[in-house]
Amino acid sequence: MEQPSNNKLKIFNDPVYGFINIPDESIFDLIETPYFQRLRNIKQLGLSHLVYPGALHTRFHHAMGCMYLMGQAIEILRFKGHPITDNEALAVTQAILLHDIGHGPFSHTLERVLVEGLSHEDLTVMFMRRLNESIPANLEEAMAIFRDTHPKKHLHQLVSSQLDMDRLDYLNRDSFFTGVSEGVISWDRIIKMLNIANDTLVIDEKGIYSIEKFIIARRLMYWQVYLHKTVIAAETMLTGVLKRAKILAAAGEHLFATPPLQRFLGKVYSKSDFEADPGLLEDFALLDDYDIFAAIKSWTTHKDRILSYMSRGIVERKLFRIEIRPTPFSESYLRQLKQAAVHKQLASDEEEAGYLVVSGITRNNAYDPGTGNIWILSRDGQLRDVAKASDQLNINMLSHPVEKFFVCYPKELLIDRQ
Repeated sequence: MEQPSNNKLKIFNDPVYGFINIPDESIFDLIETPYFQRLRNIKQLGLSHLVYPGALHTRFHHAMGCMYLMGQAIEILRFKGHPITDNEALAVTQAILLHDIGHGPFSHTLERVLVEGLSHEDLTVMFMRRLNESIPANLEEAMAIFRDTHPKKHLHQLVSSQLDMDRLDYLNRDSFFTGVSEGVISWDRIIKMLNIANDTLVIDEKGIYSIEKFIIARRLMYWQVYLHKTVIAAETMLTGVLKRAKILAAAGEHLFATPPLQRFLGKVYSKSDFEADPGLLEDFALLDDYDIFAAIKSWTTHKDRILSYMSRGIVERKLFRIEIRPTPFSESYLRQLKQAAVHKQLASDEEEAGYLVVSGITRNNAYDPGTGNIWILSRDGQLRDVAKASDQLNINMLSHPVEKFFVCYPKELLIDRQ
C-alpha cells in the first residue's frame, strides 16, 4: 500500500520519556500552528536557569510531555473498563496539549504585568477559540473539558486538578532539567493506579505511597526550584524592569522594543479590549522571551537610571540580595533601605527607590483539599481523602500553606548597614 506523501503521525524523541507518537493528524495540525510553535521560545521556568543552568526547557517540551502522559492515562482507564470514546480521547488530548498556549514571555513571571486583568488561562481560551475558527479541527469539546463544562468531570480533572497530567509532567521534567532529584516522582506508577469512581478521578489504594511521594516532591520542588530565593530575586527584578518600562512608555519616553512589545508597553489592555480587537491577540502571539530579553539588553544603556541599572543586573546576573523570614519586615526597615538607595544615588527619591527595594510574600501549599481532593479508592469501594488515608506521613501537615516574607534590594546597600 502506498504511503501518504505527508505523514502527520510523527515520532519525536523526548529526553524524559523517550520516543513519543503524535496520536492523531489533527494533533499534528495544532502543533504546526504558529500559536503552538511560539511555545518553543518561552522558558518553562522563567529565570530559574540563572540558578540551575540546565533549566532551559520550554513550554513546548512541557506540552508535548503532557500529551504523552494523557495518552498513557486514557489507555489505563479504558483497560479498567471506563468508557472513553474516541472523540472524548481526542478532545482531552487537545485540551492538555493546548492548556499552556496562553502563556506570555517567561511564563508565570510576567503574568499580569504585560497584560493586566487576564490570566494565562483566559488567554488560552481565546487562542483555542481562534484556532477553532482558523484550522479544520473541532475544539468545542476540548474547550468544554478545559473550562470544566463537559458532562464528564473526570476528563477535566485529567487536565486540571491536584493530580493532573500537567503536574505529573512538570514535576518530572523540571527535576530532570534542573538536576534536583527530590522532584523525581513515580509518574508511570501513578498513572497505572488511576481509576474513576462517581465521575471523579481517583487512585487505587495500592498507589497511596506513590501519591505521598508526589506530594512531598511537590513541596520540595517549590522551595528548591520554583521559590528558590535567588530565583525570586531575579524574577522580582524582571517584573520591576517591565513595570518601569511601562511607566516610561506611558509618559511618552522612547524605548527600544519590537513592534508587538511596543504595543503592550504603551497601553494597559483589559479582557474586553482583547475581545473587541482581534489584532491584539495576534500581537500577543508574537511575543516571547526573545522580545523581552532583546529589549532589556538595549535598556542597559537607557538614560533612566532605574531602568538601566536593573536591566544591567539581569543581563550581567548581578542580582538583588534577598532576605527571607517567617514574619513581615517592618516599615521602618524598608524605609531605611529605600533611603540608603537614595544616599547611594541609585534612585533620586524614595518613590524611585520602590523599584529597587521590593518586599513580598511567598506561599507553598503542596496539597490543598479545599481545591479538589486526591481521593484514594479502597478495595471495598470506599473513597477517602489522601490526608486521612495516609498511614506513613502526616499529609495533613503538608496541606497547610507555608508563608515566607521577603525583601529584595541591591547588594550595594549592605555597605550602609555594616
